Amino acid sequence: MPASEDDIFLNAIQRLDKAAQFAEIDEEALEKLRHPKSILQVSIPVRMDDGTLRIFQGYRVRHDDTRGPTKGGIRFHPGVHLGEVKALAFWMTCKCAVVGIPFGGGKGGVIVDPKQLSRMELERLSRGYIDRVADFIGPETDIPAPDVYTNAMIMGWMMDEYSKIHRKRTPDVITGKPIPLGGSLGRGDATGRGAYYCIKELERLKNWQPSEISIAVQGFGNAGQHVASLLHADGYRIAAVSDSRGGVYREDGLDIPRLIESKNRTRRIDAVYCEGSVCDCPVCGTGECHCENCQCGDGGKSTPISNAELLELDVDILIPAALENQLTIENATRIKAPVIVEVANGPTTNAADEVLSEQGKLIVPDILANAGGVTVSYFEWVQNRAGFYWSEEEVQDRLHRIMAKEFNAIYDLMTKHKIDMRTAAYTQALKRIGDAIESQGTCRYFSNGASTS
Repeated sequence: MPASEDDIFLNAIQRLDKAAQFAEIDEEALEKLRHPKSILQVSIPVRMDDGTLRIFQGYRVRHDDTRGPTKGGIRFHPGVHLGEVKALAFWMTCKCAVVGIPFGGGKGGVIVDPKQLSRMELERLSRGYIDRVADFIGPETDIPAPDVYTNAMIMGWMMDEYSKIHRKRTPDVITGKPIPLGGSLGRGDATGRGAYYCIKELERLKNWQPSEISIAVQGFGNAGQHVASLLHADGYRIAAVSDSRGGVYREDGLDIPRLIESKNRTRRIDAVYCEGSVCDCPVCGTGECHCENCQCGDGGKSTPISNAELLELDVDILIPAALENQLTIENATRIKAPVIVEVANGPTTNAADEVLSEQGKLIVPDILANAGGVTVSYFEWVQNRAGFYWSEEEVQDRLHRIMAKEFNAIYDLMTKHKIDMRTAAYTQALKRIGDAIESQGTCRYFSNGASTS
């Protein structure tokens, strides 16, 4: 594998060293975290609709299970590579420790563009992946969940396939499932809602008036839509959103419910204000929408923008909710937002992190901001194993209490040590992971001949 593909993992684990001095973690525990526990690479044969056979490459990584079974999503994306999956598994280890749930980190992925597959081909691929990793996962070993370009239905197929292989219904092997198949109420919006609760704690600490705060959201999938919807309902001004095809900006704020409806109906953000596209009005052929017959009624106040332009907007809060490495050394000096809430995994490179911290930006890191998803996945796993299911209100209340508690604990660590919030989050994670590793004994214990009595 080219070294460049593993850079994302090497960069991820560099975060450990910066936080270690504040966590007072044993060097053996740090060394253990630098190496994934196990890695599986598989080839998945899929019979296509035209009768041909294609082989897809897939991965599953279990990073660390000291605190419990590993947990993490499965992504279907053409850019998946082993270095990325290892990094995502590492982040999951830290994320679970940050919010105090008894899981370690795992992750999986398949190299595929799912948009090019029919629904039946997608089902065959999903079941084929589980067939290949069935001995590597399990309710008490490694519990997958949805990630980029996977969803509840795919998780339902995967759970069903695992159950067929093991000859018993096993809902607790997968989380993020459809509700009728054992999914948890409140799981659908959990990642976005967790980030929303973090922003509400900032609102309390900084005495914000929501109507005075402008926000840009890069990435308008599940998490981006939900955090934008919740904030919009509270009166925040969502000035810009974007997806993989581009975005839209409106200084006075966007109509988020209408945008979500249009995005999910047309699969295009740029179709919200015109019947066709902001970028190509079907009547006037421009993005200005001045023509009398235009359907949008926006008066020319909205303009199309690219993903790169959205990141550099003059807004109060920037929410990267797309893929990794969006804030880089190339654009860090042009980022104007004083607060960045990382809903995506690893959206900020280490080099950009240094620049943004020097500029005084407050970054709510991914291992805290997007931990709502794995927290409610934990709730789902608990409910599956108990056979007793909670109301949506109870799920949201439990999530709120965890996110608020851990946010404030990390904020206090940041203030106490005069460090950035990311380092504070890793400090909290390392302390919990280190305690678990040291409780099994390290060199410090074994070399001094301590008695077991």
